[in-house]
Amino acid sequence: MSLDWFTALALGIVEGLTEFLPVSSTGHLILAGALLDYRGAQAVAVEIVIQGAAILAVCWEYRQMLSRTALTFLHEPASRRFMINLVLGFLPLAVLGLAFKDLIEQYLFRPLPVAIALIVGGVLILLVDRREGTATMQLADDVRPATAFRLGLWQSLALFPGTSRAAATIIGGILMGMSRRLATEYSFFLAIPTLLAATAYKLLESRELFTADMLGPLLLSAAFAFITALVAVRAFIRYVSSHSFAAFAWYRIAFGGLVILTSALGWVNW
Repeated sequence: MSLDWFTALALGIVEGLTEFLPVSSTGHLILAGALLDYRGAQAVAVEIVIQGAAILAVCWEYRQMLSRTALTFLHEPASRRFMINLVLGFLPLAVLGLAFKDLIEQYLFRPLPVAIALIVGGVLILLVDRREGTATMQLADDVRPATAFRLGLWQSLALFPGTSRAAATIIGGILMGMSRRLATEYSFFLAIPTLLAATAYKLLESRELFTADMLGPLLLSAAFAFITALVAVRAFIRYVSSHSFAAFAWYRIAFGGLVILTSALGWVNW
């Protein structure tokens, strides 16, 4: 099935709203694709490509910090450390993703594994929320390279669809002593090299899957992914400044349970 305008619009909105929240954008895209009957290799490629559009929203939102870091990289130790931290945080997911991507896409890009991961992740978020102690890291400058690498290991759990890259990174950050806001913002920062690299790789690997008639719908999907991601990022940062992640955890549990229940009863052909 080729990408039509309605499917492109729906996927763009779903991607933008969920990419940076701890609810798993990949999981939601797989479920949305199943409902819209848009599956297969082309669907996986489209989903990864529009993630690249969503990450541009983070680049725009933090454009002053990112441009200052780039301009002062050569003579500011803090800027160099931040860039090194991003590379170290990106490496685990990059290495493991290249090693296991085919197996993951073949066996785990399915609604049932996604639903299970949503529930398990929701339970873990509730447990972490309850045991959160005093944060020892409040700012990006407080993050050491070793911490960034360990955070990258947490992020690599997102290779299992439904886990959520944002959730895994935030949980890991909080357990290592980051404040909720810093863990959230660092999940945004690590997404920049991660999603841009994934998008570039998928475009090269799957270029034969993209046909000329897909250009319009794909651009529409990317545009809405950017717009909705920008709204979600701004709202999420405001929210975590004064709230826990419990609401997202219960949403994951409820949604995952709903998918399993409707599938078991035969109400929805996931």
